[in-house]
Amino acid sequence: MPKERILVVDDEEDILELVRFNLLREGYDVRAADSGEKAVDLTQKELPHLIILDLMLPGIDGLEVTRILKSNSETRQIPIVMLTAKGEEPDVVAGLELGADDYVTKPFSPRILLARVRAVLRRKQEEAQETSDVVKIRNLLIHPGRREVLVDGKTVPLTFTEFGILNYLVRRPGWVFTRSQIVDTVRGTDYFVTDRSVDVQIAGLRKKLGPSGRFIETVRGVGYRFKE
Repeated sequence: MPKERILVVDDEEDILELVRFNLLREGYDVRAADSGEKAVDLTQKELPHLIILDLMLPGIDGLEVTRILKSNSETRQIPIVMLTAKGEEPDVVAGLELGADDYVTKPFSPRILLARVRAVLRRKQEEAQETSDVVKIRNLLIHPGRREVLVDGKTVPLTFTEFGILNYLVRRPGWVFTRSQIVDTVRGTDYFVTDRSVDVQIAGLRKKLGPSGRFIETVRGVGYRFKE
């Protein structure tokens, strides 16, 4: 059975070859790019199953690459694992908010990187299986495969995180979820996210949904739920 295709993006040749070698040894089909422009071009042409993306790149950097890919309907679903220097924490936060799935700091262990890659691919596969059904609730229609939300028949543009939160809440109407549960489901369990971060995402989601935003209720001292 053929392995997934992975695009590795880094302008440091030794790191590029190190990552490429270890992925090939695991049986993955590997592509490589040494600039942001090449990364965008290869992604649009070959649609890899996952991208390992350095943030510090010549030309357009990793954050801009993420922004471009996540704004394109054909490449939006491709998971991104960022490679970062330890001093780039604000960029890590920005990348995750743009829709990146995970990050690994340099210098890194190839074994840890491979484990993260496997985890992200596995999580994406599980999400696809669990969220394949279209959800219709009240005046909302949610297409998980297309990551599309319609309110009264009109498309509402949501960020990667906003869609994940809404999709999570509407599948258990009436259930109360803590902020930690929301973060763990939308992003995985390896991130430090404050309660305030979740509140900001919910506020943005409610605003975009307009009057339908009232269906997302705050349960004081606990978290949030979608009104039955």
